[in-house]
Amino acid sequence: MLDRVLLTNDDGIDAPGLAVMEEIAAQIAREVWVVAPEHDQSGQSHAVSLHHALRISDRGNRRYGVTGTPGDCAAMGLCHLMKDSPPQLVLSGVNRGLNLGLETVFSGTVGGAMTAMMLGVPAIALSQAFVDRNNVPWECSRTLGAGVIRQLLALGWGKDAVLNVNFPPTSPNDAGEMTLARQGVGMVAGMNVDTRTDPRGMTYHWLNFRRGDRPQGSESDYTALKAGRIVVTPLRYDRTDEDAYAALAEKLPRLP
Repeated sequence: MLDRVLLTNDDGIDAPGLAVMEEIAAQIAREVWVVAPEHDQSGQSHAVSLHHALRISDRGNRRYGVTGTPGDCAAMGLCHLMKDSPPQLVLSGVNRGLNLGLETVFSGTVGGAMTAMMLGVPAIALSQAFVDRNNVPWECSRTLGAGVIRQLLALGWGKDAVLNVNFPPTSPNDAGEMTLARQGVGMVAGMNVDTRTDPRGMTYHWLNFRRGDRPQGSESDYTALKAGRIVVTPLRYDRTDEDAYAALAEKLPRLP
């Protein structure tokens, strides 16, 4: 049993996935702290607010809403609210929808966990895949989440990595075994700009991803989730492309 954990998310402090996360956390820690965005911050990635003030609202015992991003929430929790009693683990989620492939770059769920890692606290991002967004199978992550986290804590992982966990869109009994996978390409095939006109005749725009079934490569996270597995992928900040680096090293100078 851990002494304390910190929870955050990107769907907002009133999101059903955060309620699931609180149920999971109560099984693995004596103290559960929540520092989450006041409103939905999906797609905010690792963003932190450097040009406007943040406000904190008291939402109950060890529960706080922040007018900022998941990264802001992780920083406010670790560097302010829990500064004198830091958590042993940060859990971000449970996100409504998968976080696989390229989408992990944009994910606020992953971003909150990555910010915690940067600040020196082990972190896990958790997401629940669905087929019908109006019928998210929360029972899968609710039932299996605590066991998955305990198993990962027992195994351990490097301090420079966040673990990205995705639960399949199934019942707990139908979920496959926990499986290690690499970050694949994912399903993002581009972006669309939806242009509309408001009641005053002013133009506005919505951005959204265009998705398609793309070749994923071996050991990919998407392939593992499609097979019904609970998928675990270690992610890090270092995005150096080794192939490109080796090719450029033949033409550009490097420090000795």
